[in-house]
Amino acid sequence: MLIGAHVSTAGGLTKAVERGTELGCDAIQIFNQSPRMWRPTAYTDGDFAEFRDAIGGSALAAVTIHAVYLINGASREREIRAKSIASLTHALRVGDGIGAEGVVLHAGARKGEPLAASMKRAAKAIAAALAESEVCAVLLENTAGTQGPLGRDFDELARLLELLDRDRRVGICLDSCHLLASGYEIRTPEALDLVLAEFDAKVGLERLRCLHLNDSQIPLGGNRDRHANLGAGEIGERGLAVFLSEPRFEELPVLIETGGEDGAPVAEDIEHARRLREQGLAARRKTP
Repeated sequence: MLIGAHVSTAGGLTKAVERGTELGCDAIQIFNQSPRMWRPTAYTDGDFAEFRDAIGGSALAAVTIHAVYLINGASREREIRAKSIASLTHALRVGDGIGAEGVVLHAGARKGEPLAASMKRAAKAIAAALAESEVCAVLLENTAGTQGPLGRDFDELARLLELLDRDRRVGICLDSCHLLASGYEIRTPEALDLVLAEFDAKVGLERLRCLHLNDSQIPLGGNRDRHANLGAGEIGERGLAVFLSEPRFEELPVLIETGGEDGAPVAEDIEHARRLREQGLAARRKTP
């Protein structure tokens, strides 16, 4: 399991490698540009080569990119859709350049529009961006169960895959907070096993490429997206230990997005996650 965190690229792409190394990460997640602005960062081939050299010489085994929050390929507004496609395309091209595992994407939001039509528009936008990039994957992130954002359950994720003709470049990123908030009980080995069986049947475990590790301020099925620091929420340390010791997650990047005093992960959060993983593994070994 590659335990890591979201880190800043302030000062250049290679600074993210330095920050991830300082935190003791096995993997990192970055934004390819400011997450709340449309303006792309103009990276060069030299920037990409420098990043590849830096990460190749580090202990980091994987990097993912998180697409900007403004993207909404499901929008009926042509300007928003055009900007969304351009932004996702840019993220994928950066992913191509740095050798990223994929670009984590919130597929879109309905904004009061019918679900079926919104899903079709989102899939077309994603397909357009994939066509303008090379190999980097799009990793659809599950959402927290609210009515607007797409991907609130495994049925919606499966439908998006179908609309994308089950393109091999499309995978999934599961967020622990979003799972609990949207009604998936993940806090015991037995419950998590049932959730993953459903995921496998509807989506396919082979599509699971990375995980977000966040606790939740919102209880099971509360259908709101409110992250909490590890162990300080409704999942709790026992539930996170279960999540972190799940055998089917063994080879995946597991990325912490919250922590510290200012909400950014710190080294203690990485160490905390590793301790919880060891606790979960020990508990599983004791269970017949």
